[in-house]
Amino acid sequence: MPLTADAQSWNFDVSMDGKPIGTHQFVLYDTENNQQILKSEAKFNIKILSISFFKYHHQASEAWENNCLKKLEAKTQENSKTTLVKGVQEKTSFKLSAPNSSEINAECVMTFAYWNPKILQQKKLLNPQNGDYLSANISALGQETIFAKGQSVKAEHYKIDTAKFKIDIWYGQDNEWLALKSLTEDGRIDYALK
Repeated sequence: MPLTADAQSWNFDVSMDGKPIGTHQFVLYDTENNQQILKSEAKFNIKILSISFFKYHHQASEAWENNCLKKLEAKTQENSKTTLVKGVQEKTSFKLSAPNSSEINAECVMTFAYWNPKILQQKKLLNPQNGDYLSANISALGQETIFAKGQSVKAEHYKIDTAKFKIDIWYGQDNEWLALKSLTEDGRIDYALK
């Protein structure tokens, strides 16, 4: 699948409860056959008193066509635990081969593809970190002024609610993804676009 020279990227500094913990980068490539390839990588290192308490490294490669996921390969390391997630779209279902073999009966599956504002129209989203297919309630919360790319900008605020986590996401002009906040069991995660 030859890639074209055009690529979009989102580079985020990530903090937890206001303390820097790492980065998350997303690069979206167009291919010559009207598909898109998304490569993402997150590296977090949470320290307490200068000692590493939690290390997280997530890498994913996603193939997309017409806003639908066609193929997924992801590897996540949380301290010493490694999780692999692999799946491919086959006609009317998305088949996961890892971590467990399962089938999602849907012709168009989307991950938590924040870079694509079409996720705001979804009722279920696939978590590329563990293969969970989660029901999502998505609501628009209106326009706000936020800090992104080193300046104050106007952005549309949305909330994604799942049984496992809550995510706030902001989009600027032309539906550009600008920021993300998530409440987890461990604290509040903030993504600030560089």
